[in-house]
Amino acid sequence: MNAHRTSVYLLVVTVIGLIALGIVMLSSTSAYAPEAHGNAMFLLKRQVVWLGIGVVVCAIAAGLDYHLLEKTWWIWFALSVFLLALCFVPHICHRINGSRRWINIGFTFQPSEFAKLAAITAVAWWFARDENYARQFWRGFVAPLSAAGILMALIAPEVDMGTTALIGSTTFLLMFIAGTRLAYLLPTVAFGLASLMIVALKMPDRVGRMMAFMYPDKYPKEAYQTVQGLIALGSGGVEGLGLGNGRQKMMYLPFAHTDFIFPVIGEELGLRITLAIVFTFIVFIFSGAIIAMRARDRFGMLLGFGIVTIIALQAAVNIGVTTALLPNKGLPLPFISYGGSNLVFCLLGVGILINIYRQGLNERDEQKNNVIMRARTRNARRVVRL
Repeated sequence: MNAHRTSVYLLVVTVIGLIALGIVMLSSTSAYAPEAHGNAMFLLKRQVVWLGIGVVVCAIAAGLDYHLLEKTWWIWFALSVFLLALCFVPHICHRINGSRRWINIGFTFQPSEFAKLAAITAVAWWFARDENYARQFWRGFVAPLSAAGILMALIAPEVDMGTTALIGSTTFLLMFIAGTRLAYLLPTVAFGLASLMIVALKMPDRVGRMMAFMYPDKYPKEAYQTVQGLIALGSGGVEGLGLGNGRQKMMYLPFAHTDFIFPVIGEELGLRITLAIVFTFIVFIFSGAIIAMRARDRFGMLLGFGIVTIIALQAAVNIGVTTALLPNKGLPLPFISYGGSNLVFCLLGVGILINIYRQGLNERDEQKNNVIMRARTRNARRVVRL
């Protein structure tokens, strides 16, 4: 079994393992979630429904040719802009904790998840048109950055600085892979980070998070969630307290079923499982990268790397935040945290990666068959001469 085929098997196994762990932990934490509405299994049932939708979406994406995204990228981009704009329309936007990241169109949906795929697809399509674009200032730098910038400009005021940074970081990485000059990228990265800091400093709650990250003892209220997460991880130790025996989820640790589910895993299942989660995401990254590198064309390669990057960065930020390595930022842990929009997007990305693998496999089979046919033709000619 070659590395390419092994990579898709590992990709599927890691995703199934992470989702299974997420369902198990959600059954342990959802009973104490404030949204339970008197039903201990309310959130679990909703997550299972979203999982079913995600599996169907994943299967469709794995079966359809990913080049359909290349041909219709502008539809998804325009639809994404429209959905993001609805977040500012009264009676449609759905506010949670002061942020208007969700819309209610019969069901609650987070358009920024859709925007992630739209940004990746648009940038991949642009650089797949002509490889020479990458070295040019306007075509290789300004144009793709402007496209992603439109989406980021709509997401940032929601307020969702985390997703804004995710899309921006993924765009820059794709531009780097495509061949954009570092002389253009590096100053812009510095400018972008400075801009985010300036914007964050004008938001009192963001300032509080930064100060709590640097001086948790002086800002106990702002650092409460992070401190409780560390207590959960520390009290679990190596072995853990046992599944269902965690205490921090009992209304001590806010968002224990979403953004801070990682410390609850550490408390109940121990250090070994948390390290296994980190290792599993590393396997996911390498498997996805191998699939992307062996794509049949430039669009597939950039699309694959974009999907792997944005999921990997989200996982890294979540784990970094919950272990106090990064300032507090509300991002779910992919495949594990409660949240339908994010789960469906991640499974859609997995489906696209599987399709990229299948397309690359078919191309190599065609090349192999062509070699065999040419060899048979040469042998037949030799027989005729004889």
